Amino acid sequence: MNFMKTKIASIVAASLLLASCGTQQVTTTDNVVGVNRKQSFSISSQAMNAQAAKGYAEMVADARSKGLLNTDKALTARVRGIANRLIAKAPVLRPDAKTWAWEENVFTDKEINAFCFPGGKIGVYSGLVTRLNLTDDEIAQVMGHEIAHALREHSREQATRKQGVDFVAGILGAVGQAYGVSSAGQLASIGADVGFNLPFSRTHETEADQLGLELAARAGYNPDAAAKLWEKMQKVEGGGVPQILSTHPAPENRQANLRELADKVRPLYLASKKAQ
Repeated sequence: MNFMKTKIASIVAASLLLASCGTQQVTTTDNVVGVNRKQSFSISSQAMNAQAAKGYAEMVADARSKGLLNTDKALTARVRGIANRLIAKAPVLRPDAKTWAWEENVFTDKEINAFCFPGGKIGVYSGLVTRLNLTDDEIAQVMGHEIAHALREHSREQATRKQGVDFVAGILGAVGQAYGVSSAGQLASIGADVGFNLPFSRTHETEADQLGLELAARAGYNPDAAAKLWEKMQKVEGGGVPQILSTHPAPENRQANLRELADKVRPLYLASKKAQ
């Protein structure tokens, strides 16, 4: 495990030496929900995506070696089917997403969690679906939200902000800890070793709520499921806070905002359903 931590940390340090100079840009195209904030970056997408891909590959290999990867074939097929519909619509919001090396895997873990690493590396924890008894529409809302973080490159933005404080720890935090991903404690323990915790900001959460809802609607998933999903998240049996909520701070009045947004994207949903 110490070797693995050292290996991942060294990859981060090496890859980010190639980071670009600071730039300002809007990562996504015009959209119905109005997400158009300019973002500042001092780290290149290539460096961020390369590190995310390596970290994801490590997670997948670790889970596979422990018999915890895609163990429920029906659930895996269900998740991948939903993901493929969302991915097909992602280029509408960000054209270069069609060139990403997308991957989708289900990790056998009771945690209520999901993520999409930079560059399109998706993970869904089985506990998210089974413990909350999610419908396909609700799964699509979770995945749409996580994909929206990747489309907007929120982790790269967080890493840029963190860079001045602790260069390497900031990148590790954005790729791993910001998503609450541990894979049997692997990334979580690495994060603990360097002493960071980078949850997404409320601005990022609001953007992911908005853009994720639009993405799901374009893929033909009912936008009304979004508010219901987050209500389920907050009513987890035993009163504990789901891991996904601990790293994704809820914007104020989230449910009310999602219901309002649902009306805004409903024409996209209805058009998609009609075309199916």
